[in-house]
Amino acid sequence: MSSDKPHEIVMPQLSLSMDNGLIVQWLKKSGDFVKQGEILLEVETDKSVVEVEAVTSGRLQIERGPEDGPINVGGLIGFLLAEGESVPVSYTTSQKNTPVETPVPQVQSEQLPQPTMVHDDNRRRPPSTPAARRRALELGVDWHLAAPSGLRGQVREQDVIAFADKQRTGKPVLPIRSTALPDVDITPVARRMAEAAGLDLGGLAQSHPGKRLDRGDVEQAIKKSPSTPVGGQSSSLPQPSTRQNPAGATQPAWPLDERQRSLPARHEPIGLLRRVVAEHMEASVHIGAAVTLTTKADATELVHLRNAMKAAGSIQPVPSYNVLLAALVARVLVKHPLLNASLNGEEILYWETVNIGIAVDTERGLVVPVLWDVASKSIKQLSVEAEDLLGRAAAGKARPDELSGGTFTITNLGPMDVDFFTPLINPPQCAVLGVGRLNKEFTAGENDEPIARIMLPLSLTFDHRLVDGAPAARFLKQVKQLVEQPYLW
Repeated sequence: MSSDKPHEIVMPQLSLSMDNGLIVQWLKKSGDFVKQGEILLEVETDKSVVEVEAVTSGRLQIERGPEDGPINVGGLIGFLLAEGESVPVSYTTSQKNTPVETPVPQVQSEQLPQPTMVHDDNRRRPPSTPAARRRALELGVDWHLAAPSGLRGQVREQDVIAFADKQRTGKPVLPIRSTALPDVDITPVARRMAEAAGLDLGGLAQSHPGKRLDRGDVEQAIKKSPSTPVGGQSSSLPQPSTRQNPAGATQPAWPLDERQRSLPARHEPIGLLRRVVAEHMEASVHIGAAVTLTTKADATELVHLRNAMKAAGSIQPVPSYNVLLAALVARVLVKHPLLNASLNGEEILYWETVNIGIAVDTERGLVVPVLWDVASKSIKQLSVEAEDLLGRAAAGKARPDELSGGTFTITNLGPMDVDFFTPLINPPQCAVLGVGRLNKEFTAGENDEPIARIMLPLSLTFDHRLVDGAPAARFLKQVKQLVEQPYLW
């Protein structure tokens, strides 16, 4: 390790869609000597929690922690120092707090038309979601020029699509207007809380001169801000900001009524995973044209088949119902390619492999690990692969690349005693299959005698922009047929 420059630990880019990360915890303390390859910390990305190793040896000095909130990729979070080495003052005062511009993948100039770049360099550029940047690259537009509609002036995928549509019609492109909050010395967590509550950060900073505002300061201001002194005198406390959200912007929070404002509550900033789930689900509702079809399948033979596998011990581990359903759904998708496709602007992308995501409930929220090329694999292969992948996903240990690339999703609420429900499509996929609980019911036999059968509720949500009702119904009918006659596949 060079003695003239300490080794910087920066927020790593752990997936292509990652633009910032949240430090969950440091597994080492400042002052500890760390060997190369040891685990330093856990980082929460927009997909999972990932362990970060030390790339060299040295004595650890921590600069930023969980209380700092999301940190941009490349942002300084600590140092590994050689014996006798110290951190120059310039690092802690300037580099630590310098925002790092997130790198955007480069595209060859001949691949996409080059938009006219119009920027106001004196204003801070608004943030954007990974989906927005990817769509901007696909459409050949500059996402900085799109009118933001997300929280804190964030440019979302639908903003990019709307901007691209306007650009194609020849309407003039106007510079973006910054919706950034005032430049106040405040922790990221406190800033998010202040914005959600509509506090005037400038006024709050004036009431704490020379101090870096933290979560406690904001919580105190939130408690005091609704009240007005008797006699109508104006309060010296920070008041809610009158800053307007851009047209169509998502509101930070639903307005609280007067009684709710006085109720005790625990304030907790939204996590990265929940933010991504919320963004995807909102896009699913507002961008697509979702329709849900439901049916019941007689799963008696499927249950008998799985019990026979368990008794014979021929396949280890015994495939779960999710694995069996993924295998049969993949075979149906091969014959119904529109359900394994994506609508991409003016074209349809027919995916050549069937990659099925299985929704998994975790303590952090919903994640969807993906089984790749399911149609070409045997039940045994899928069972082994799924046990490992789904187990790690449930524990929050799945890699970011294992949580992307899906072309169809299965979500199973049967273990929670749910029958029918309306699953939401995971954009940019075309459809999702919801699975309910296995339930014994009596049906009429050939001579109208009651026969006990095991029924399985199925709910298919599809994007009507891409698939009509009849093809979707035929797909669901064939899924039902293979559930009822599993020996066909």
